[in-house]
Amino acid sequence: MNFQPFPTLHTERLILRHITKADAADLFVFRSDPEVMKYIPRPLANEIADVYPLIEIFDDFWTKGEKINWGIALKETDKIIGMIGYVKILPEHYRAEVGYSLTAAYQRQGITREALKRIIQFGFEEMGLHSIEAIIDAENTASGALLLNVGFKQEAFFREDFYYNNNFRNSIHFGLLSSERQV
Repeated sequence: MNFQPFPTLHTERLILRHITKADAADLFVFRSDPEVMKYIPRPLANEIADVYPLIEIFDDFWTKGEKINWGIALKETDKIIGMIGYVKILPEHYRAEVGYSLTAAYQRQGITREALKRIIQFGFEEMGLHSIEAIIDAENTASGALLLNVGFKQEAFFREDFYYNNNFRNSIHFGLLSSERQV
């Protein structure tokens, strides 16, 4: 996929934009929070320096057109309060997997829903996707409810299908077809 130049997206309250090294402190806030990262099988950031390689990885994937991650920023501050993106893209199948996270202080305010709806629109209208998938930890009921709310359907429940932090975890796979979208 070609994401050049980086596509900045807008919603009523948000700017979904490129994450840069200048955003490292903001990124660190949620990448270092055990509650935010509870259902995301990635290591916690222990210091701001831990997020710089992550930003470089995002840039590398974006430049190659393999994946794209947006910083979720409030319009009035431009401060990054979360991330959302297509964490796996299968162009040959017109399918991509969406992933997201949000700073704890901004959860339960409809922000992720607003960003997700815009990303769904971008995926179907700009990327030409036929389907979008989301894979969540089965214990992340809030994320499951969000996905159902924006039109995703539960497609599968996998028992102990991934291993993280010395535990086997269950996952739920959701899918949304372009013909089913509500956005």
